[in-house]
Amino acid sequence: MQKFTRWSAILVVLTLILAACSNNTGESTEPSASGGASEPAASEGGGGTAADCDADEFGCVEIAEGDPIVIGTALVITGANESLGLDSQYGAEVARTMRPEIAGHEVEFNHQDDGCSAEGGTAAARALLSAENIAAVIGTSCSSAGIPAAEILSAEGIMLVSPSNTAPSLTNPEQHQPFYARTAHNDSIQGAAMAQFVCEVLGLETAATIDDGSPYADQLAAVFAQAFPTQCGGTITAEEAITVGDTDFSGVLGNIAADSPQFLYFPIFVAEGALIAQQAKQTAGLEDTQLAGADGILTPDWLAAAGPAAEGAVLSGPDLDFAGDFYEDEFLPAYTEVSGEDAPISVFHAHAFDAYNMLADAIEEVSFDEDGTTYIPRTALRDAFFATSDYEGITGTLTCDENGDCADAKISVSEVQDVDGTLTFVRIWP
Repeated sequence: MQKFTRWSAILVVLTLILAACSNNTGESTEPSASGGASEPAASEGGGGTAADCDADEFGCVEIAEGDPIVIGTALVITGANESLGLDSQYGAEVARTMRPEIAGHEVEFNHQDDGCSAEGGTAAARALLSAENIAAVIGTSCSSAGIPAAEILSAEGIMLVSPSNTAPSLTNPEQHQPFYARTAHNDSIQGAAMAQFVCEVLGLETAATIDDGSPYADQLAAVFAQAFPTQCGGTITAEEAITVGDTDFSGVLGNIAADSPQFLYFPIFVAEGALIAQQAKQTAGLEDTQLAGADGILTPDWLAAAGPAAEGAVLSGPDLDFAGDFYEDEFLPAYTEVSGEDAPISVFHAHAFDAYNMLADAIEEVSFDEDGTTYIPRTALRDAFFATSDYEGITGTLTCDENGDCADAKISVSEVQDVDGTLTFVRIWP
C-alpha cells in the first residue's frame, strides 16, 4: 500500500480505469507551472481584428491595457458542503499563483457562492453576469447548481468549466448547454466503477441506494443501481430518496432494513450523509450492512460529522494517486500556502487547477491585441477549449468531447479506518 502523504488521511486505492473513457497509460505526468507539459498552443494570440467581434454572436471580452482579466468562480464556499467548493477555489488560486498572467494581463478572480443548490447556482451566475466582462467561469461545485448556471451563462456566451460537477445529464447531448464543460469525471463512470468494486472486490450480491433528489445523488445512485445487476447479476433491494434538511431517516432505513441488503450506497452530501451513517448503525437489519458513499462526502468534514459511525465505510471518488512529482513537490506545498490548510480538504482541487490552465491556454490561443486593447472572442474561446486534446494536467491526459466531458477519468475507492486513533481514508485497491 502506498501512503497518500498530504491528505491528513492515509489514502489507499481502487484504481478502476475504464478503457473506453481513458487513453492514459497510467504513467506519472509532471505538469509544468502552467499545468501542461508544453506551452500554450498559440501564445501569440488569434491574430484577429476588432471587426471580428461584430461577427461573433456573443462579441468579445475587451480588456484595456493595464486592466486585469477577470475569471469568475461559482463554488460552494459556505455551509455544510463548503469544503467541496473551497478545495476547488484553492486549486484555482494555486494555478493563478503559478500562472498569474494570461495574454499579458494579470488575473483577478470574482468569487461567488453556488450554495450547492439550483437557487445558489442561479444567483451566482446572475451575479457574475452583472459584474460585466467576465472572461470565463470556473464552477460550479454541485451539479444542482450547474444546471441553471450553465443555461444562464451559455445564453450569454460565457464559458463555464466545472471541476466537480459529475451528473451525467450535464453532458448528455440532449441537455448539454453549449458553453459548458467539465474537468471532473462523469458519474456514468463512477457508478459503474462502484458496482464493479462491490461485485469483484467485496463479492456482495445485494445492495440498496439512498439519494437526496439532487441531480448528482439521484443520477449517481441510478447508474449504480443499473450497473450492479447488469455487470455481475447483483440484486437491488431498494432505491430510496430523502429530502435535504431532514434529520430523521428511521423510516427510510427501516424500509431498506426489511431486506437486509449487504451493501448500502448513499452518494449524498455531508450533513445528511453523516446522519444516515449514524442512524444506519442503530437500525435492526443493517448491523452487518456495508455502508458506502461517494465524493460528496469524501472529506474530513464528513468524518468529523459522522464520528465513529464512519469507520468501515467505503467511498468512491476521483483518483489522484498517479499525479506524479509535480503534485507532491510543487502543487501541494502551494496549496498549503494559499489555503492555510495542512492538506487538501476535498478531492477536486487538482481538477480546478487543470480547468484554470486549460482556460488560460484557450484564451491565449484566440485573444488578440489592437490599439492597446486585448480582445477575446467568446465563441472562438469556446471552440478552442472544446478542441483541447491530449492536455497533460495533474488529473491525467485530458481531451474534451463535443459535449464537454474532458476528464481522464480514474475512479478510486477508499475505506475509513482508525489509524493511530484517528479516522482516515485508506485506499483498499489493489
